[in-house]
Amino acid sequence: MNTTSTVRAELVEALPSPSTSSARRESASPSKRAWLRFKRNRLGYWSLIILVAIFLLSLVAEIVSNDKPLVARYNGQWLFPMVQNVPETAIGGDFQTNADFLDPFVKEQFAKDGNFALMPINPYHHSTLNYYAKAPNPAPPSWDNWLGTDDRGRDVAARLLYGFRVSMLFALALTVIGVVLGIITGAIQGYFAGKTDLFFQRFIEIWGSMPELYLLIIFAAVFEPSVLLLVVLLSMFGWMGLSDYVRAEFLRNRQMDYVRSARALGASHWQIISRHVLPNSLTPVITFLPFRMSGAILALTSLDFLGLGVPPGTPSLGEMLAIGKNSIDAWWISLATFAVLVITLLLLTFMGDALRDALDPRKADV
Repeated sequence: MNTTSTVRAELVEALPSPSTSSARRESASPSKRAWLRFKRNRLGYWSLIILVAIFLLSLVAEIVSNDKPLVARYNGQWLFPMVQNVPETAIGGDFQTNADFLDPFVKEQFAKDGNFALMPINPYHHSTLNYYAKAPNPAPPSWDNWLGTDDRGRDVAARLLYGFRVSMLFALALTVIGVVLGIITGAIQGYFAGKTDLFFQRFIEIWGSMPELYLLIIFAAVFEPSVLLLVVLLSMFGWMGLSDYVRAEFLRNRQMDYVRSARALGASHWQIISRHVLPNSLTPVITFLPFRMSGAILALTSLDFLGLGVPPGTPSLGEMLAIGKNSIDAWWISLATFAVLVITLLLLTFMGDALRDALDPRKADV
C-alpha cells in the first residue's frame, strides 16, 4: 500500500496543474496565442500547408513540367538544355534549330549506349504542342498527357500548373498593393478624422462609382495587354473595401487611454500610429487576406475568360475555361480547370475562417 500511494503521489506531482497551464497561456504573447488557436483549427491549418506546398511546386514548374531535359549526356558531353541552347546538330541531327526532345529521332539518339536524357516528371511545357499525340486534338487523358490536351495540342496539366502560378502571383501582388493602400488611406481617415475623414469619404464615393469593367475594356483596347497593366488597374479600386475596416479600427482605437497618454507625453503622430494604433488595428487586415486573394484570383479568371486579361499565350485558368466552353466535347479541359479553381478557393476560404477564429478576442481558451 505504501508503494502504491508513493507512485500515485509522484504521478500527481508530475502532471501539470490547471494553474500551471493557465500561467503558461497567459505568459505567451498575443501573436503566439493566436497562432496556437489557428493550429487548433485542423481544417484551416492543413489548408495552409497544402496551399503553400502546391504554390511552392508551381514556383519550380520548369523543373516539374518541361519539354527539355534537366540534364543530358551525349557522346561523353554533358548538356543542360534548360539553361543552354542545344541545336539538333549537336546530337547527330541535320538542323541548326534547337532540338525537340520529344522527337522520336532525338529520343533514339539518347537511347544509345552511354547517352541519356533525364526528363521532368511531366515532359511538356505550357507552350509545347504535342505533334506526336496518338489522338486528334483536343485529345482525352492518356499516359502521355495525364489530363489530355487542349484544342491546340498543349498539355492541360502543364497549362494548369503554370496557370496556377500566374494566378497566385497575381493575387499576391494585388493583395499586397491593396493592403498597403488600404492601410494608409484608412489610417489617415481614422486617426485624423474630422475634415480629413469627410474629404476621403466623399472621394471614395466618387471613385467607387466609376465603372471598373468599362475602364478595363478601354485600357485593354488602347494599351497592349499585360499582367502589370492588370495589377495597376485593379489596384486602383481594390483598396477601398479594406480601407473602411482600417478606418473603423482607427476611429475606435484613437480614443483609447494608451493613445491619449502617448499624446500627452509628446509622442508624434507617426509614433502613435506605428507603435500604438496600427498594431491594434490589424485584425481585419489579416483576417481578410485569404478572401482578398480569392477575389483577385476570380477577377483574373473572369477577365481572362472574357479575353481582357493576360496576353495571348500566357497560361491562364480563365483561358482554359474559355477553351473548354468552346470545346464542349472535351469535358476534361473544363473539369480539370474547374477542380483547380474550386480547390484553391476552398483552401483560401478555410484559411480565412481559421484566421478569423484565431484573431477573435472572445476565443481566448488557448
